[in-house]
Amino acid sequence: MNSISLSTSTSTSTSTSTRIASIDALRGLVMVVMLLDHVRETFYLHLQVSDPMAVPGTPPEVFFSRLAAHLCAPVFVFLTGLSAWLYANPDGAPPRDARAFLLKRGLLLIGLELTLVNFAWSASFDVIYLQVMWAIGFSMLALAGMSRWPRWMLAAIGAAIVAGHNAFGTIVGPAVPPDGPLHVVWTLLMQRGLLIADGPVAVRLSYPALPWVGVILLGFAMGPVFARGVASALRGRVLLAIGVGGLLALALLRGFNLYGENAPWRQGASTLETAMSVLNFTKYPPSLDFLLLTLSLGLLLLAVLERGRGAVMRAVARVCAVFGGAPLFYYLLHLYVLLIGYRVLLAVFGANQGARFGVDAGWFPLIWLIWLGLIPLLYPPVKAFAAYKRRTHRAWVKYF
Repeated sequence: MNSISLSTSTSTSTSTSTRIASIDALRGLVMVVMLLDHVRETFYLHLQVSDPMAVPGTPPEVFFSRLAAHLCAPVFVFLTGLSAWLYANPDGAPPRDARAFLLKRGLLLIGLELTLVNFAWSASFDVIYLQVMWAIGFSMLALAGMSRWPRWMLAAIGAAIVAGHNAFGTIVGPAVPPDGPLHVVWTLLMQRGLLIADGPVAVRLSYPALPWVGVILLGFAMGPVFARGVASALRGRVLLAIGVGGLLALALLRGFNLYGENAPWRQGASTLETAMSVLNFTKYPPSLDFLLLTLSLGLLLLAVLERGRGAVMRAVARVCAVFGGAPLFYYLLHLYVLLIGYRVLLAVFGANQGARFGVDAGWFPLIWLIWLGLIPLLYPPVKAFAAYKRRTHRAWVKYF
């Protein structure tokens, strides 16, 4: 979850500042989009969406808001791998071992998932959910064990996992019985489900970890593209080529329902419904098509942010880079702001959606307004913490 410095004063050149700031800006952008999905899960939970989403059955405004949020986890995990490579290969200094860096941060994220993050979602510990923080933490631990392997090998393993886990799940999954000795391992790696059903606390896994290991390996393998000696124009062309290539591969695989998604698209009653079916991908675990879409778009956005042309684009990038400069602090802060805000509204207005308080069906645009209102509310404390993080010598602050 480490953030690479975005300050020009700590960079050795304008090129270094630009490439590092673009990473923070993309990280911040996807975290701002993530906020929209978490607002939906807080105030629209009475109208849940399935995975993949039901088409027809899910209103377009809900569908496309959820679709935008699909970008968040893959891009963040990819950037985590990329940032780990930059940590291991600092500008103007000899390479350093990233294993301790990855181990400590991976264990921290898993510990936070089990404690502060779980409490922020439900204000209780009746059920422990292993979600995105667990997946990132596990991926960092896996990368710690492989970070000294040849980069070509990491790229090959990452690509094999991302491209092959759909087939792997289809072939091996049916052979793993729910009461068998490998069920726990299979659930941790490849399927959602209960890990512990009996006892004082249930444990449910939401983010199977194996595909995310593939994503973090690809991010780490991409690191040399962001080395100081690589010209920004060349880096932009590489990002553009890979991003466009990924989207073309997606168009071929998805267009003909060849491979990469277990839920084939179908002709709908309207053009919009057909488009929703085509774009309806499985997230848990993320299918190949899901990752092709999100990672390709992420690389294209990274190329755009690095170019940074236009006053509006530069202003947006600066704001996003603030959120991306203190990602763990922002993540915990926004969860507790949502928890407290929800509890206050529930106490004031009472439950209006069964046992919950929420936005009425048909009023989903209010979710967008809440999201837009929270962005400027969260910005000042995150900016203050990011500035403190850059100037302090306290080691623990760097983890956030």
